[in-house]
Amino acid sequence: MPRVAAIIGSGAIGAGWAARFVLNGWNVRVFDPDPATPERVHAVLARARRALPGLGDVALPAEGELAFCGLISETVTGAEWVQESVPERLELKQTLYRKLQEHAGEETILASSSSGFTPSDLQATSNNPGQILVCHPLNPVYLLPLVEVVHSDKNHPDRIDRARETLAEIGMVPLRVRGEITAHVADRLQEALWREALWLVRDEVATTQEVDDAIRMGAGLRWAQMGPFDCARIAAGPEGMAEFLRRVGPALNWSRSKLTEVPELDAGLIGRIVEQSEDQSGHLSPEDLEDRRDRNLVTLLRGLASQGWGAGVALRRQDEARAERRAMPRRMADLDDPARPVLTVDRAVPLDWLDVRGRMIEARCLEAFGHATDRMLEIVGSAPGDGAAEAGFLTEESHIRHLDTAPAGAPLRIDSRLIVGDGTRMHLWHEMTSDGRTLATAEQVLLHVEFATRTACEAEPAVAEAMRRLARAQAALPAPEGAGRALGAPREVTRH
Repeated sequence: MPRVAAIIGSGAIGAGWAARFVLNGWNVRVFDPDPATPERVHAVLARARRALPGLGDVALPAEGELAFCGLISETVTGAEWVQESVPERLELKQTLYRKLQEHAGEETILASSSSGFTPSDLQATSNNPGQILVCHPLNPVYLLPLVEVVHSDKNHPDRIDRARETLAEIGMVPLRVRGEITAHVADRLQEALWREALWLVRDEVATTQEVDDAIRMGAGLRWAQMGPFDCARIAAGPEGMAEFLRRVGPALNWSRSKLTEVPELDAGLIGRIVEQSEDQSGHLSPEDLEDRRDRNLVTLLRGLASQGWGAGVALRRQDEARAERRAMPRRMADLDDPARPVLTVDRAVPLDWLDVRGRMIEARCLEAFGHATDRMLEIVGSAPGDGAAEAGFLTEESHIRHLDTAPAGAPLRIDSRLIVGDGTRMHLWHEMTSDGRTLATAEQVLLHVEFATRTACEAEPAVAEAMRRLARAQAALPAPEGAGRALGAPREVTRH
């Protein structure tokens, strides 16, 4: 039975929470008296559908159901998780929590997206303060994994642990904040940078474009995969952190920072920022900027996942958990029926697999088929990419047919067959589909070779036997349409 999350408030943060929960299989109820709520939430969900499902290499669970409620009572009754994302007004939040606790179960987690208030602030007028936590995300909630979990001494450790486990299950990285402090950790760091940026524009040291370039062309790229302390370790070099900090420490007392001063946002400074910001990106609508932001984030996050670093570690962990839940085959023993094609890829189309026309990039198709081949090698017992091996499989020939395309976020699966497996040669057939449509096929021939001499040789006995068994089991399948087709052979073309 699907788990239920209640979302109270549907601005950018609340709608982002709704999208993340829905796309991770939860049923979601949304309460917000604003008549524009359904349109706003559906717009964010549509954007999230294009970006989040293809972020990892394993398909998300089936989508949960989304409902809009007119009463708080019907929104939160029976919900396992309630996420409050209303405006930052303390009295409003305290009143709301008293109302929520009239209808929420005792074990329900009541989490606030507040960026400024502490749990003690929110708990002050509650009869059950231990039920209320702060779980503060960053925007866009459906893509950025960080969520700050802030608690007071009134929150039982079991509730804190359960909150962190739930957040991890929906693909987030819960950062347990060690003490109550306004603006928590992430916003304090962001606000310090924001104050400096305002001073640089105010004093006409740099324009808004130049400030943004200083971050996105420099430190921002470092910070996407290493924080300031890891960067400092590199800067310290052989001398070590202790000596490095002793050496650079005095410079921190020089009056070259205005971290605690905020420039007056008078009409002149506001006008300058508006004019420069218009020159910088006024040709793009907010929707265009959000689209480009999501594409860039997906590219960065997937790149980090390929390296197993930074936020990419969380993506890999999610993929492994999903693959285990979906029982993706990894050995011959995992195959329910070896006589049927093998599911080797089960995921969604990532944003960065599409060109400017929305068609799948050829190289990405080859990449996906490469993953399918790796899975077939894994199933017969040959570990792809084993650097210590003296022999293994190398691709001798590939032939891909590009037949159709699918939008970002669409389901994508590859079913694979072993046409020939004689202990030395693997003749594979892969078929990529989405919602029943065939997008592409790939035919590949691999040879088992000694790497030093590049000469063909028999695979080790267990692998050779597994190849023969799988090939025999699938021999009765009808020949796949297009197998053995010569490059350039004509086929019927549908004109639109």
